[in-house]
Amino acid sequence: MPATPTRRLLLGSALALPALSARPARAQGSGAREGRPVTVASKLDTEGALLGQIIASVLEARGVAVRPRLQLGPTRILRQAILAGEVDLYPEYTGNGAFFFQQEDDPAWKRAETAYERVRALDAERNDIAWLRPAPANNTWAIAVRGDLAARANLHSLEDLARHLAGGGAFKLAASAEFVESPAALPAFQRAYGFTLSPAQLLVLPGGDTAVTMRAAGEGLSGVNAAMVYGTDGAISALSLRVLEDTRGAQIVYQPAPCARGEVARGLPDLQAWLAPAFAALTLERLQALNAAIVVEGRPLRDVAQEHLRRVGQAG
Repeated sequence: MPATPTRRLLLGSALALPALSARPARAQGSGAREGRPVTVASKLDTEGALLGQIIASVLEARGVAVRPRLQLGPTRILRQAILAGEVDLYPEYTGNGAFFFQQEDDPAWKRAETAYERVRALDAERNDIAWLRPAPANNTWAIAVRGDLAARANLHSLEDLARHLAGGGAFKLAASAEFVESPAALPAFQRAYGFTLSPAQLLVLPGGDTAVTMRAAGEGLSGVNAAMVYGTDGAISALSLRVLEDTRGAQIVYQPAPCARGEVARGLPDLQAWLAPAFAALTLERLQALNAAIVVEGRPLRDVAQEHLRRVGQAG
């Protein structure tokens, strides 16, 4: 399997499926669930918990009883839990469907609309899992440059970066060894856009923590002016970095979307309409800012979720 953004996939096989004390009951057309709440879960990372809290808050505002299981575990645990009926609803990433269904080499996963339609159709047919419309933000591996370089060289996309490099422009990227070496990461960008970074243009840092690579770029460590990032990392805006758009689809698209058991989605027929405004407003920049409010400013998760919902007119 090609390397993937580990924060998105997190296939931790060592963890056992946590026991949840109450199995979801059959949903009714009115949204009532025979007195049982909807179990809303999320992955371990900050963004997953934020998205889970947004989902839970929207349901609570609509009078639906919610049993929160935020930060329950990595992707493997959440996937097992929803398939087993232990979790009713959680935020998942469209691109992970490529790995759920062993189709990671299919180019359909590198385009937002086809990735969503593929995972929606496959999961509905094989597992009775309903994927609701995703957010426009794409949280995949990306390259971000310092804001001053972006402004000076007019860099908005990786095509712009290729032009900058061809002209001999200054560039040095902080990245992990995995990002530099994995065929799915930097080499994929280089193949798609026709550039090659020399060893002098790379600062390879141990581990895969984007907080370290972003800090190196933000501080200009050893001449670094660019960093390996995940597209919606919270510190991107705080460090005045700009994510370069992957216009040629070098990477699998990872758009966050509410993922529900089919029985639950049918029992809550307005679920898509309820969640659509909150997720439609999660642009790349907006999700970066929300993540930053939590990880950089230290604000409580629930407060940040409620602020987002107020902004889209959905505050409880």
